[in-house]
Amino acid sequence: MLGMCRGRRKFVAASLALIFIPALTWLYLSSANFTVKPLPLSPLDPQSSVLIGAAAEHQDLALRLRDVEEHNHALRREISLPPRVPTHSSHHSNSRQGNQLHTHSTEEGTGDSEAKKGAASGNSSDCVPQPVVNKCETIHIAIVCAGYNASRDVVTLVKSVLFHSHYREYQDASRQIRSLIDQTGITILSFYNTIRNPLHFHFITDSIARKILADLFHTWMVPAVHVNFYDADELKSEVSWIPNKHYSGIYGLMKLVLTKTLPSDLQKVIVLDTDITFATDIAELWVVFHKFKGQQVLGLVENQSDWYLGNLWKNHRPWPALGRGFNTGVILLLLDRLRKLKWEQMWRLTAERELMSMLSTSLADQDIFNAVIKQNPFLVHQLPCFWNVQLSDHTRSEKCYKDVSDLKVIHWNSPKKLRVKNKHVEFFRNLYLTFLEYDGNLLRRELFGCPSETDHNSENLQKTLSELDEDDPCYEFRRERFTVHRTHVYFLHYEYEPALDNTDVTLVAQLSMDRLQMLEAICKHWEGPISLALYLSDAEAQQFLRYAQGSEVLMSRSNVGYHIVYKEGQFYPVNLLRNVAMGQVNTPYMFLSDIDFLPMYGLYEYLRKSVVQLDMGNTKKALVVPAFETLRYRLSFPKSKAELLSQLDMGTLFTFRYHVWTKGHAPTDFAKWRTATTPYRVQWEADFEPYVMVRRESPEYDRRFVGFGWNKVAHIMELDAQEYEFVVLPNAYMIHMPHAPSFDITKFRSNKQYRACLKTLKEEFQQNMSRRYGFAALKYMTVDNNS
Repeated sequence: MLGMCRGRRKFVAASLALIFIPALTWLYLSSANFTVKPLPLSPLDPQSSVLIGAAAEHQDLALRLRDVEEHNHALRREISLPPRVPTHSSHHSNSRQGNQLHTHSTEEGTGDSEAKKGAASGNSSDCVPQPVVNKCETIHIAIVCAGYNASRDVVTLVKSVLFHSHYREYQDASRQIRSLIDQTGITILSFYNTIRNPLHFHFITDSIARKILADLFHTWMVPAVHVNFYDADELKSEVSWIPNKHYSGIYGLMKLVLTKTLPSDLQKVIVLDTDITFATDIAELWVVFHKFKGQQVLGLVENQSDWYLGNLWKNHRPWPALGRGFNTGVILLLLDRLRKLKWEQMWRLTAERELMSMLSTSLADQDIFNAVIKQNPFLVHQLPCFWNVQLSDHTRSEKCYKDVSDLKVIHWNSPKKLRVKNKHVEFFRNLYLTFLEYDGNLLRRELFGCPSETDHNSENLQKTLSELDEDDPCYEFRRERFTVHRTHVYFLHYEYEPALDNTDVTLVAQLSMDRLQMLEAICKHWEGPISLALYLSDAEAQQFLRYAQGSEVLMSRSNVGYHIVYKEGQFYPVNLLRNVAMGQVNTPYMFLSDIDFLPMYGLYEYLRKSVVQLDMGNTKKALVVPAFETLRYRLSFPKSKAELLSQLDMGTLFTFRYHVWTKGHAPTDFAKWRTATTPYRVQWEADFEPYVMVRRESPEYDRRFVGFGWNKVAHIMELDAQEYEFVVLPNAYMIHMPHAPSFDITKFRSNKQYRACLKTLKEEFQQNMSRRYGFAALKYMTVDNNS
């Protein structure tokens, strides 16, 4: 009997750990002493400019970055600490406690006075029964998103939604803890019936946002989150006849056609602008649908500025609205009822009538929504204003809450965004920055207790990982090969159409935060398109954004694609990064480089001419660009081959890695290159790893090689196996610039197990090559395994 009790206690302890491990993330962010230091908002401001070239700026960047990173590391550390269990608030609890500990707020009122009343009482009541979201009911969210900037904004919005939906799961679990302890194993199962709701995002996007968000969600792999996309270009004809002065352009009108765009069997949806940040569980908003009465089909918050009162300036003439009007940054739509009311016909007739006198909209869809409500006030269910706290200048937003902890949704609806004027703007800004820089990997949480569609990608991944031997000394290396890294392609604006002559070439490279200083120099040396994969944390991605926006050189280039691969695991996934950058190339050819190299001036045009000269379109060639290096941080970069040879003779330059890894570039035959005037062919040799220009369709890099060692060698071997000819260009060159040793090469040199695992992976790769390419690949089996 005693043994049974001990076993049950262990089971309870394990169950408690499972419940509270994810809960600690929320507890950390919501603890009273938690603050996020706001990062500089404008890179153009002298205090926030990051000029990587100077040591002082390097230190400043590192300090500010470390400050944010420590918060994410703290989240992981706190997972191992004993949990702090929230307690139920009494009727006399302060407003912050009440807001945290009750899932659904009291929303019987619809105006400001009711919102204040709710804030004063903590937005909660233990006596009044509140509507709840049905178990396993999917919450549907629609967002119109177009372009690169809006795609970044959506990520922050989604993070805030996911974070607070997880919080409700942890909160419900904490309520069961006392009964769990009292009844031991009996109520453990009830925790697994305590679930959060699945989320279904409906994105109305242009082709740019669709590409970005589709890749992001595919690699994010958040359980119980479904995503659908709808082509905004197909909807343009529905609203293009409406003149619109708002900065959102034609996309700012597309919420009008959601009844026609979204699936006909979808009954209700929450519609959000991209500049929204949630401060509570979105399920609390979803439950408000239960409060709609009569013919109410639209849930909206009153507009908090004086815009529709028409008194902002002399001769100001807004569209008609009911009182102050309503803001459409947050909308609850009862789609089935709207369709029955013939919403399409209703808003079109209203818009046509008002445009005869107004000529155009000033606030896009919001003007038309308000004109319809003015004529049909019975359509609207007015939400308390804490569901859309509008942070534009000169608003009444401060009347929406008694304490900042009472608000639920923040809406950055001013063109000034984070620079808007509000007495609590620092709090709002810090909350926004928390999610902006929050580690998105922490939001990959499982959903218990609800049936869901099988995610075959996730299922196959788990099966593959389960087949790995965790006792294998090289387990971590093998696991990294299958790690799915969250990826945000085209993090910044990109605009480039390849030349029509089919000779265009893109420079491909990868980097981490410590190599940012190379970007401006590379852009000065290479005028063609560039595809870069950056391995960054969420916080580092924002540092990079500020750096790039503060650089005149980088901002003057629209043909550089920046693709963020978010950090996960202990290795630098160098070949995954290369594959990501290669995957976004839109030119026929790509020059596979590394971030530490500066190409010679004019190399872009030289390679394009070589495409024609060497008939690259009809042959399989890899054009070798000879690599050199300097040990000097300040180098007078040679502007011609003659200058380079002179510096080579003087000892200012050297052939690349001649003193530590001769075999890597020896087959280039530098002695022949010195006097060559025409391209010449060289043969593959063991450990050859030149930098080459190849077709876009060339094979990817092998992901088993991470960190330092054999990552390029294996790729060149693959090219040789596929019968590519290696042709050295006589008038091309690139120079490696000096830098501190990378963390990975340090591990390689100091860790015997690291080197042993690399040797094992190398042998396995050679065996795979032999099986894939047969007799022709037998030569790869004879490669010296000590190389």
